[in-house]
Order: sequence, then structure tokens, then C-alpha cells
Amino acid sequence: MDEVGKIKQELERTKTELAILYEISNAMRTTLRLEEILYIILTGVTAHIGLGFNRALLFLVNEKENLIEGKMGIGPESGEEANLIWTRVEQEQMDMDDLISAYKAKGDIPDTRFNQQVRRVKIPVKDQSGGLLALGVLDGMPLLLTKETIQSYAHDPIIQLLKSDELVVAPLKAKDKVNGIILADNFITRKPITKDDIRMLIMLANQAGLAIENSQLYEKAVTRAHSDSLTELWNHGYFQYLLQSELEKAKVTKKPLTLIMIDIDNFKVYNDALGHQSGDKILKALATLIKNQSRKMDYVCRYGGEEFTVILPQTDKKESFLIAERLRSDIEKFPFLNEEMLPDNKLTVSIGISSYPEDCLTPADLVSLTDKALYTAKQKGKNNTCCCPAAA
Repeated sequence: MDEVGKIKQELERTKTELAILYEISNAMRTTLRLEEILYIILTGVTAHIGLGFNRALLFLVNEKENLIEGKMGIGPESGEEANLIWTRVEQEQMDMDDLISAYKAKGDIPDTRFNQQVRRVKIPVKDQSGGLLALGVLDGMPLLLTKETIQSYAHDPIIQLLKSDELVVAPLKAKDKVNGIILADNFITRKPITKDDIRMLIMLANQAGLAIENSQLYEKAVTRAHSDSLTELWNHGYFQYLLQSELEKAKVTKKPLTLIMIDIDNFKVYNDALGHQSGDKILKALATLIKNQSRKMDYVCRYGGEEFTVILPQTDKKESFLIAERLRSDIEKFPFLNEEMLPDNKLTVSIGISSYPEDCLTPADLVSLTDKALYTAKQKGKNNTCCCPAAA
């Protein structure tokens, strides 16, 4: 090939690379939600119209606990699964917008075994003895592990998870500070990772680091604005927004949604005897207990006074009753401060439950019916869980 031909080829490659980065960058600007940002980044790394790696994992630095934590992993688990995915994408001629729209329609990425394995990873960032991920955070430099050099990390938990013979590690940076790591490989196609692949991944990682920082700052601001100052749970106003939003998702996905309402029994007795400061300590302790006993997908809110709500997406009334009963029992057994002055010498709660679409179709009706079920639980002698009767 003559010199002119080489220059034209180089220009075409550069044009293609810039177009890919532009499309991914534009997609990242469509949202400030962290999970959506992470999905867009990893889709950009793995999509055929993106960087084209077979598989990608993303980890974020938790500065408070000095850990690097697995957040998301995207990629097939076998050659057969890969062919099914790639064939569908090719047949439907899906571009970045199509892939992202498909994700947003579902509300979350498929919770594959691979994604679960990635999310379980938590590694201390003390020194390089923390392995590959700690090295990536502390050095802040990209790293290509080839068939020869990867043997040095044979006992690293990430290498054991991926079982790759070649992979690339790229730090995510914001203001010269590493806030995460992307790992990518071609474990299905065995296509060698080139210098151009690494260069593209680094350019994407530089944009991704800033997008993640912006998202984290936004989510902190949202949390502060919509949290109850005493319990640090979502406040009443944000509860109303969450219930409306989750109900709309439930209608689209045709999945159930359940609302639980929790009220402390005889709380006035406690407040009158010991004062509101002691009552506030009870509210904080109870809020922490409910939060710790709830699933990651649930929304725990302070409804007002001594009432709390839990929104349970993708959960029917039967399953929610079991969850509520376990919670009620755990609260009854918990050693709250000065609870011996209450009836039966213990703090208890009453719980009401109603579900979409079994009981009703609107947020207002869910709240109303759950409140009525809670009132029934009180009438039955308190320390009870009652469900709204199924609609006729």
C-alpha cells in the first residue's frame, strides 16, 4: 500500500473511532442515574458498534470503606449464548440507542450469574497486595495482561472469576483521581487485544470517569434533598414520587407491586413517659432495622410520625406477607431502649399490606387500602400483619 493509501486508511479508522466515542459520550449525557451510566459504559465497551469486546466488568472505589466494589458485568457466559445475542443484534440491526432503550424499558439489566458474581466482589485498597484491582486503582495506569504475564496473577480472585488468558485493565479517572476500574476481554472469540483497542478503551474510560463522578454527585444531592433528616430514609414527598414511578414500571413490565405500611404500637405511651428525644432514638433504631432487613430493590420510607412504608417492586401479596411477618417478628425480638415500660415489656409494630394489580390500580388506592389493612391489624390487638382483602 502506498503512503497516500495508508493515510486514507488511517483517516477512516480515526473517523470511525471518533464516531463511536461520540455516540457513547452522547448516550452517557442522557441520564444522571448511576446504574444507567454504568450500563451505557459497559454497552459501549462490548457492543459491536462500540469497542467490540466480548465481556466487560466495572468496579467503583468506595472511599468511605476503602474498598473497590463490583458494580456491573456484561457479557455472555458461553459461546452458544454469545452467538444467540450477536445474531439477534445483527438481525435487528440494533445500534447503541436500541440497546440502551431495551435496557430502560426493562428497568434493569438481566441479573445473570456473571453479573451477580461481579457484584459480590469487594477488595480492600490498602496496597498492591490487594491484587489486580488494587494495582489498577493505586497505579492509575492501564494494563494489558497477555498469556505470558497473566500467570503472575493466577491466584487473583478476578482472574479466577474470568478464566481469561488475556485481558485489559483501564482505570476510570475524574480530576486525576481514580474512581473505578474497567476490565475487558475476548474470552469467546479469542481475538487478540491490540494497541488500538487499548487506546480506545482508555479514551472511553476518561469520559466514563467524569460521567460517573457527575452521577455520584447528583445522587448525593438527590438523597440529601429527599431524605428524612432524623431516620435518613426517603421522606414522605419522595415516597409519593417513588410509588407513582414504580407503579408505572409495574404496568409496563406486567409485574406485581406491593406496599407495606408499618406503625409502632403504643408509641404515644413511650413518648409521653420518656419524652420525644427518647422517641426519636426509637425511630432511628427502627428505621435502621427495617432498612437492613429489606432487599436492595425495595424502597424504605418514613411516611410520617411513627409510620414507615416499604415499596416492594416485582413482589406479589403472598410473598410480601412473608417478608412483612419476618420483619414484624424481628422487630418484636429486637432489644429497643427502655422498651420494658411498654405493654408486654416490648416494642411491637402493626403492618398493613396491599398489592397492584390484585387489590387496586392507582397509587392513591394502594395507600388507602394499605392504611385500612393497617387499621385492621391494630383492631385485632396490635403486633399483627393484615392484608387488604382481595378485590372481588
